[in-house]
Amino acid sequence: MIEVKNITKVYGSDENAFQALGGVSFTIHEGEFVAIMGPSGSGKSTLMHILGCLDTPTSGTYCLDGKDVSTLSDDELALIRKEKIGFVFQAFNLLPRTTVLRNVMLPLVYATVDADERTKRASQALLAAGLQETHFLHKSNELSGGQIQRVAIARALVNEPSLILADEPTGNLDTKTGEIVLGTFQKLNEEHGRTIILITHEQEVAAHAKRIIQLRDGVIVADSTMHARKKIHHES
Repeated sequence: MIEVKNITKVYGSDENAFQALGGVSFTIHEGEFVAIMGPSGSGKSTLMHILGCLDTPTSGTYCLDGKDVSTLSDDELALIRKEKIGFVFQAFNLLPRTTVLRNVMLPLVYATVDADERTKRASQALLAAGLQETHFLHKSNELSGGQIQRVAIARALVNEPSLILADEPTGNLDTKTGEIVLGTFQKLNEEHGRTIILITHEQEVAAHAKRIIQLRDGVIVADSTMHARKKIHHES
């Protein structure tokens, strides 16, 4: 699904140039659950923006579903974001005085989907994200943090994207609630086959993924699967 080849990203020029990514390469297959982890300044946010088609690399190629998106125009990138990528952010980004159902339906309004189909697909996405139907008509400011994040996950699912990109999705949640939200991502991956990329700086959060790509100073320093991590733990 994703093929990244020798991507670099440089901000500024001449003596003010700063290299955020220094030649990053990896492949992510459909149905994988991958965490991209690194400390502040590691390049993970820059990589997230490129994977989410919010920015383009300085050099190298990024292919999504077989299409090279690294050279597309802003309008073409916007279309890719609308059709292929579902975003879940740390800050939720919901309309506070709007019902849960309408918050999730908004992307479908922009996609000119008819009203009955919008309701059907939004309801299905909310149920898949683990929110009870009794909460559908509540306003988002009447929900707990974990429930709000599940609504945000449902909104990311509603356009049936190829890729779910979650940027520090538990950053505003307590540990217990964060575990519930991470369990929702695991369920979406294991039971629904969703491809998920999780951006985080926390080892405990990354451990929920089946594969961890670690960044430091703009380069990949480790790329391990759950199987390999369990083997190392067992041997130690």
